[in-house]
Amino acid sequence: MGGNHNMLGIRGVLEYVMSHLNPDGKSAIPLGLGDPSAFECFRTSIHVEDALIEAIRTGKYNGYSPGGHGLPQSRRVVADYLSHGMPFKLSEDDVFLTCGCSQAIDVVLSVLAREGANILLPRPGFPAYEALMAYKGIEARHYDLVPERGWEINLDQLHAIADSNTVAMVIINPSNPCGTIFTHDHLTKVAETAKRLGLLIISDEVYAHIVFGEKPFIPMGFFASTVPVLTLGSISKKWMVPGWRIGWIATCDPDGILRKSQITEGIKKLMNIVVDPATIAQVKINISGLVDIRDDIEFSAMLAKEESVIVLPGSPLGLKYWIRVTFAISPSVLEEGFDRIAAFCMRHAKNT
Repeated sequence: MGGNHNMLGIRGVLEYVMSHLNPDGKSAIPLGLGDPSAFECFRTSIHVEDALIEAIRTGKYNGYSPGGHGLPQSRRVVADYLSHGMPFKLSEDDVFLTCGCSQAIDVVLSVLAREGANILLPRPGFPAYEALMAYKGIEARHYDLVPERGWEINLDQLHAIADSNTVAMVIINPSNPCGTIFTHDHLTKVAETAKRLGLLIISDEVYAHIVFGEKPFIPMGFFASTVPVLTLGSISKKWMVPGWRIGWIATCDPDGILRKSQITEGIKKLMNIVVDPATIAQVKINISGLVDIRDDIEFSAMLAKEESVIVLPGSPLGLKYWIRVTFAISPSVLEEGFDRIAAFCMRHAKNT
């Protein structure tokens, strides 16, 4: 591919990196794609599996869901789960079940799409947003997450890039790919900024409550009395079942702004015609200290070839010269992977 790596999406980049694996080399260590279900040490509760099996055996859930947006009892459970710690309570009418969080993203963007519209996206971020927006004719405008401030949003930049055609901003909290958890104070400022700009917030919380240390996860919906919020989530990450494809859209809108602007109605109508519903770290590479490696794509490809370790380059996420490493893998394999990365860097280090 030379120096031009115009590949769309995480899987496309990982396929390119994996194509460099040496079939006669070491056993592969996949640190690129965050799918914990591939490892026995990460398995959802046996009680969850038993409940699913029991539900299947009743024969009551083999048909289409009513209204196209999920069973009422399931939506009620999600509403109760999302209402925990919130200053207001969600109802089942506020929740739309989707085929994973990916469909939730697709539905929300489809409802907001109109001629000339633009949406503010985080950089680095999840590339599916930009790909779907390009398909729907929505312009992507990027704001930066600032590493020196713990990957907080550059709030001043929002004022510079938003205009009368900006319909929403996307936040990803906890962050994919940075792993950051925004503080209550920062989210307050985000909500106030969005209100001043007249934007609704799309809050991607697929990694909700997967936190380390003492900093708590705070849902963006907590601030919905300041600015309307569309919360997106799924059971894929926390419950370690990405293949079950169960996600949701929740309208956090105590003042009824989304209802008055017909956004809620737009989601309802679209859900009637679409398919029914059924852990990471970021590392910066010091390229200048390495020999014959020009960027994060080459670093990842050569690492796969020489050490059979697969990492995700940062370029498709909007952050060149970084790599994303998932630790949703057994600890012993993760440790070996880090040892191989260290050996690779030592081998390619410039002599000083």
